[in-house]
Amino acid sequence: MWLPSIANAQSALPPAPPDTDNSGEAPAQDPAIQPAVQAMLDAAMKSGNDKEVDTIAKYARSADPDGADAIAKQVADWKSARTKQQQRHLREADFMELVKGSVQIGGYYTTGNTNNTGLSGQANLTREGLDWRHKLKLVADYQRSAGVTTRRHYLAAYEPNYKLHDDLYVYGAFQYESDHFLGYDNRYSASTGAGYSAIKRPGMSLDLELGPAYRSTDYVDDGTDASAAIRGSASFKWKLSPAVSFSQDASGYLQHGNSTVATNTGFNAKLFGPVSGQLSYQIQYESQPRDKVESMDTISRASLVYEF
Repeated sequence: MWLPSIANAQSALPPAPPDTDNSGEAPAQDPAIQPAVQAMLDAAMKSGNDKEVDTIAKYARSADPDGADAIAKQVADWKSARTKQQQRHLREADFMELVKGSVQIGGYYTTGNTNNTGLSGQANLTREGLDWRHKLKLVADYQRSAGVTTRRHYLAAYEPNYKLHDDLYVYGAFQYESDHFLGYDNRYSASTGAGYSAIKRPGMSLDLELGPAYRSTDYVDDGTDASAAIRGSASFKWKLSPAVSFSQDASGYLQHGNSTVATNTGFNAKLFGPVSGQLSYQIQYESQPRDKVESMDTISRASLVYEF
């Protein structure tokens, strides 16, 4: 599942003015910094890009050794002011102001318990606050052929996160699934545990989660199974270029009786504005499915995605 950081809120903010401190008053420029170097720093700060500011500052210190300390202090002060501005925005913003997400609709092809083509819809919402992160995912696949339902899969998942540190958080995870062709009408899952952002840098992230869980399943044949489990997940995102990105999500529930592992691999390419095209491949494995139900299902999807 998904994990942005405070830095992701930068896109919602105007760049912090490089010539003002946190009070909004313009400080006197440091005479130790050469005017040409100061102009380059000002231009980089106006862009609001931390990486660009660091690059300019690195070469500016080499070109102007006498002003190296002043340059480092000015960059540090700028970053501190930006961080305070971002935190104030996250703290004071209305609830819906920080909600971001995507809606996608497309077609799919399945193998395993059914071999069909059909339509699929999905919505992903994330609200990134100062201390809390909320994530909601909704998925629906449905098809009827000759008056007979040949696929019916629904999933709703909600995950609140509380941030303990930049890289560490605790989570709750609640999920509902229904898939007649995988042998169950209803499956409820609840979990809590710890999450760790193993990679968090511009263009790439990796989030890992692990914790105890409880699952209850109502099978199609009227049987019911409820037991404790262990839940683990990994979410990897990589921006290959400004227009192309790759994602790999995996999650699993290990429990007595039937265990579940699901993976989803996706490629996303920008088409125009907020619209992109996505190809994805999903595998879901059930270790001990009910009679006449295969262990593995795969779904290949092609979708249009609208981001907001």
